[in-house]
Amino acid sequence: MIAIMRTGRPRLRPKTDFGKTLAALRDQKGVSQGELAEAMGVTQSAVAHWERRSVALTPEQIKRIAEILGVSFDSLFGAEPVTAKKTPSGKMWQLFEAASQLPKRQQHKIADVIEPFIEKQKVLS
Repeated sequence: MIAIMRTGRPRLRPKTDFGKTLAALRDQKGVSQGELAEAMGVTQSAVAHWERRSVALTPEQIKRIAEILGVSFDSLFGAEPVTAKKTPSGKMWQLFEAASQLPKRQQHKIADVIEPFIEKQKVLS
């Protein structure tokens, strides 16, 4: 069995309640810290900071985060539960979303390419 190494620096500071919610919503939507940062016009380290420390975001920033993640304001502050869904993350999520908009014939071609990889992985596991 191959161990997966995490990249980046080790986390020395636990996430705040807001940070936990933000990270969970990002993961649920398949959005990385870098992708959220780019959409917000800030750095990835700023988003990491928001998840690790108590911060005072402006109402405009909060509204923009909610828009990007497609959630309500209340969801960002834990008023609505974040349900963990098993969905593809990051790039795979974006690819599947884009592929779902293609004509059915092209979707079948993509499935024909992906299915052998999945079947091979099932055999190896």
